[in-house]
Amino acid sequence: MSFCHFYCVTTVILSLINLESYQVTLKNTAWVFTPVPVTQSNTSKNPVKPEIFIILQKKDMRIDIITVLPGLLTSPLNHSIVKRAKEAGLVEIIVHDLRDFSTDKHHRVDDYAFSGEAGMVMSIEPIDRAIAHLKSQRHYDQVIYTSPDGQMFDQKLANRLSTCGNLIILCGHYKGVDQRVREYLVTMEISIGNYVMTGGELAAAVITDSVVRLLPGAISDETSALSDSFQDGLLSPVVYTRPAEYKGWKVPEILTSGNPRLIEEWKMNNAMERTRKLRPDLLNDEE
Repeated sequence: MSFCHFYCVTTVILSLINLESYQVTLKNTAWVFTPVPVTQSNTSKNPVKPEIFIILQKKDMRIDIITVLPGLLTSPLNHSIVKRAKEAGLVEIIVHDLRDFSTDKHHRVDDYAFSGEAGMVMSIEPIDRAIAHLKSQRHYDQVIYTSPDGQMFDQKLANRLSTCGNLIILCGHYKGVDQRVREYLVTMEISIGNYVMTGGELAAAVITDSVVRLLPGAISDETSALSDSFQDGLLSPVVYTRPAEYKGWKVPEILTSGNPRLIEEWKMNNAMERTRKLRPDLLNDEE
């Protein structure tokens, strides 16, 4: 990101922040604005303030994904914004076949559970070898395990991970992993929803896509990501494009008025209205 772009993005963000409501800290390559806790009497009237990140410099990221089904990640990681970010050198994404780290002659990476329950369990040995191999080459900020009972993935967590340098994502599979992997080898567990899939590969793709698009330069207009849903604790306002009228269906007149102040006010009111209607949980409304 050029200084000019950084200055413009920073100016846009700071113009939206009441600095008295935030504590500011420096984390890796980003200024982190953490909202100061509000009193109980105020929470019912105001939406929860989001954490805000301002990236200070373009920093290349590396994401290593460990999986038993590497082919499942070929398409999601080689299209659109993720592909362009890779080609621009903003991120390096390497997919590792866990079976390459197995010493079993049949390259097995799972075994039966000691408890006798149905389902196979991913063995600790090949996972430990894979993670140790990667860590011998570079430092990793987080070793993430995709798990249905992990921390729920959201925009706030994506923002935090985008400030990291290197990440390892271990894709869960079968009945899960040997518990010792979770206790001694991973540093974070992430779930993308309250449901179970065949494996963690699609979850890894979701996490990777959400994080990579936040890297400076990944999106041609760096301010675009700032208006995404959840970045300010609200859903995005609805959007329209030309023609202004189609089959009698008209775009709200205010959006074609050419008045920036009224348009911004309309967008904020629309975002608040949509959030209250569709996702009231985001507002932490106790009324």
